[in-house]
Amino acid sequence: MSLAFGTRKGPGTGATDPAAPSTQHLLRRKRRREAARTLAFLSPWLIGFGVFFVYPLVSTAYFSFTQYNGFGSPTFNGLKNWNYVLDELPTFWQGLRNTVWLVLVMVTLRVAFGLGIGLLITRVKTGAGFFRTVFYLPYLAPPVAATVAFAFLLNPGTGPLNHLLGELGLPQPGWFADPNWSKPALTLLAMWGIGDLMVIFMASLLDVPKEQYEAAELDGAGPFQRFRYVTLPNVSPIIMFAVVTGVIQTMQYYTQAIVAGKVASGIAGNSGQQFEPGFPQGSTWTLPQMVYNLGFQRFNYGAACVVALVLFAISMAVTSILLRRRSGFMSSDD
Repeated sequence: MSLAFGTRKGPGTGATDPAAPSTQHLLRRKRRREAARTLAFLSPWLIGFGVFFVYPLVSTAYFSFTQYNGFGSPTFNGLKNWNYVLDELPTFWQGLRNTVWLVLVMVTLRVAFGLGIGLLITRVKTGAGFFRTVFYLPYLAPPVAATVAFAFLLNPGTGPLNHLLGELGLPQPGWFADPNWSKPALTLLAMWGIGDLMVIFMASLLDVPKEQYEAAELDGAGPFQRFRYVTLPNVSPIIMFAVVTGVIQTMQYYTQAIVAGKVASGIAGNSGQQFEPGFPQGSTWTLPQMVYNLGFQRFNYGAACVVALVLFAISMAVTSILLRRRSGFMSSDD
């Protein structure tokens, strides 16, 4: 006697239950569950990325093609803002030159100085903690306070640095009051607050295997050869990180330049006075200051958005080139 319960057959008969889900259907359902779980974990980042990056970027691109003063409704005006900024504003190209100068000089010197200080401190036998503290503390100073202090130290008439240079019989630059020395003075300020890079480079230098130094020394390599063939290959990823982040930060350079210009021009403490950034003679004028000047002083948001998009495009292009060169260098080493 046999009892039939549905259409399911015993094992080995080759029959299947038509009501049972197929293997492919189960796999698709599993993938959908995994995708939904992944999206759920990524949702905080996706929401933040969309709200704080994608939406502002799209809005900036839209406003760059409109006439908008921040109060009325934006009016589409085509490429007029782009023509105005690129063709009719000579200050744009001056700000671009100053920004590129700061990127090339300031970033290069900060990375070299930070790596050099890190090398020195990692080789100090006694008092390393004291020197770490001395070099790191300036980085903790607020940018405005640090710039005001530097403007006092580098004051061409009463500053202690120029007084010391005069006692030694050396030239006394005008620093923030001289268009030829204002950007070097900003570079000195940036190198003074080198603590962030110093700490990063120290951590990477301490992570270099000592066995490689010992092997190089046994092969007769001198200090320069050990630095070239042992230290640099090991810390090159950190150097690339410092260069990329330094380029991005310098392309947004605003606070120190405008505060130094205000202090040097003598109107820092006078409220109610209109200040045109870039003192002296436009030498500290940067593209981020131009965004502020066009948008919040002249209420020309369309032109300000054009400058912001140019800054974004240059930053992305430079970062991509650096990362590609780094990838090519690593692949050639392999």
